[in-house]
Amino acid sequence: MNKLDKVLYTARAHTTGGREGESRTDDGRLDVKLSSPGGAGTGTNPEQLFASGYSACFIGAMKAVAGKQKITLPQDLSVDAEVDLGPVGQAYGIAVRMNVKLPGMDRGEAQKLLDTAHQVCPYSNATRGNIDVQINLV
Repeated sequence: MNKLDKVLYTARAHTTGGREGESRTDDGRLDVKLSSPGGAGTGTNPEQLFASGYSACFIGAMKAVAGKQKITLPQDLSVDAEVDLGPVGQAYGIAVRMNVKLPGMDRGEAQKLLDTAHQVCPYSNATRGNIDVQINLV
């Protein structure tokens, strides 16, 4: 297990009701209703939140790597994250596909950037070896 050298930030959320509940952060910036995937509710679900968080974090990692390597990223870069939920024996698990678009970048340079960002990204480091994660340059 990796231990943090230093805590830079702590996110705090209060959740009630599980998948049919609600969640809000202590600073009030996030306040969401939750619903099960495919259910009748109108809220988001944890898998959607994970997809949003991971994709945003991965873009941050790409920006950090690009800055260190003096690479200019395209303004219209994007990540389409897909998070699958399904059974794993008697339990449940998730799998992730990150489909990254870096328009106009050399494909070899872009792939190298993705590989390095995948080593830097906190979500990638948290999931590595635990779930199937695919980082695809599209």
